[in-house]
Amino acid sequence: MKRSIVTLIVAVLAMPVLAQAQQSDGELYCDQRKLGHWFYCDEPEPEPAEDGEVPIENTAAQPSYTEQLASISRELDERKARAILEPTTENVREYISFQRQQLDRASGFADVWARTVWQNPDLDYTLERPVGNLGKQSWRTERTAAQDSMMRDLTQRYGVFYFYSQSCGACSTFSPIVRGLSDRYGLDVLAVSMDGGVTPGFPEYVVNQGQYERMGLQGSRVPALVLFDTETKSTVPIGYGVMAQDEVIQRIFYLTQTQPGEDY
Repeated sequence: MKRSIVTLIVAVLAMPVLAQAQQSDGELYCDQRKLGHWFYCDEPEPEPAEDGEVPIENTAAQPSYTEQLASISRELDERKARAILEPTTENVREYISFQRQQLDRASGFADVWARTVWQNPDLDYTLERPVGNLGKQSWRTERTAAQDSMMRDLTQRYGVFYFYSQSCGACSTFSPIVRGLSDRYGLDVLAVSMDGGVTPGFPEYVVNQGQYERMGLQGSRVPALVLFDTETKSTVPIGYGVMAQDEVIQRIFYLTQTQPGEDY
């Protein structure tokens, strides 16, 4: 019992001291009792460096990788210039040696790049667009089938405006191509004459009464093809000039089936 009372008294007497210590921000321990860095009053002295070791505070900041690469490029250019301007055996040897080091580094990077791509299918673009002959052939076969299916379904929603001029030689070449696409897929094509004349393959036509401008076409250039979306009542210009059937189909596929950047 007596010990408990003594302990309580000591605790009570200590309270003002603790409060004072908190309020004075360590004045009691740091200034009066001089306890030093053991109570975080003073910054601890750095440990002495071992022989040959550079103290951390004296170590220069490590240059960034971009700076290191730029430094290598500058060094390579400098050695090359010196070898050209002072073509001694030693200068040329040093340039070739340094260049070989960078070639080895680049080869290592290319090797790791390839291994990384092989092991990470999400990084392998050739899975989307093959570069090997066998892969290309398979990809083309699949793409042709997809485009053919797209063109057959296209007639349910889209029509085509074909703008031409009778006096246009390119139009005379392109008109049979457009006619062939229409016959092959059952695609509705409305031929629009810019000068009132007829064109091969389209004996039935209308004369331009502002349709060209309303379609968003520019400069009265012909021949010109435009898709018309019957659901949204919007137009999608396909292009100008003479195009092969495959090119027309490919453009329609990109414009109606893919988003920008998706297929590249």
